[in-house]
Amino acid sequence: MSKYLIAGLGNIGEEYKHTRHNIGFDIVDALAQKFETKFSTDRLAEVTEIKYKGRTLFVIKPTTYMNLSGKAILYWKNHLKIDNQNLLVIVDEIAFPLGQFKIHPKGSNGGHNGLRNIEENLKTTEYPRLRFGIGNNYPKGKQVEYVLGKWKEEEWKIVQEKIPLCVEAILSFVFEGIQNAMNKFNRLK
Repeated sequence: MSKYLIAGLGNIGEEYKHTRHNIGFDIVDALAQKFETKFSTDRLAEVTEIKYKGRTLFVIKPTTYMNLSGKAILYWKNHLKIDNQNLLVIVDEIAFPLGQFKIHPKGSNGGHNGLRNIEENLKTTEYPRLRFGIGNNYPKGKQVEYVLGKWKEEEWKIVQEKIPLCVEAILSFVFEGIQNAMNKFNRLK
């Protein structure tokens, strides 16, 4: 049975719920909801397990806060003996327009502190990621406030339309492979 580690990045705590930076949490919450499974708190993360079509998906939301996400991912990757190519990290991306998302087999951290910490812990940039566009509509010097801010009502409508597509993209990654998932979802606007 193939095993996968799906890691949605975000910050724990009610004040961060449904913020732009927490889109990773929102997407894996939707994945868990689709399979009617609940998260429970375990070592360094909230964890749930999905068994589907001969695959096991271990889905985590690190409780280490965004900037130390790598610690949780390294622990669960080693604990579950999961190869890097079966890891998918879901993260916000200010370089993409709102709602656009792409899957990549590897890449730079692009200045994202969560990805930087994963890179430091895994000692590689060679792991798949799904980057979800949160846009960059903020005044100079206000990036932190923007990414940690709540979605505006009109933005949240777009995000809610895109989250189910992200869930389908995750399942495509697991069942059809990264190349097929990229071909199917990376062209979507």
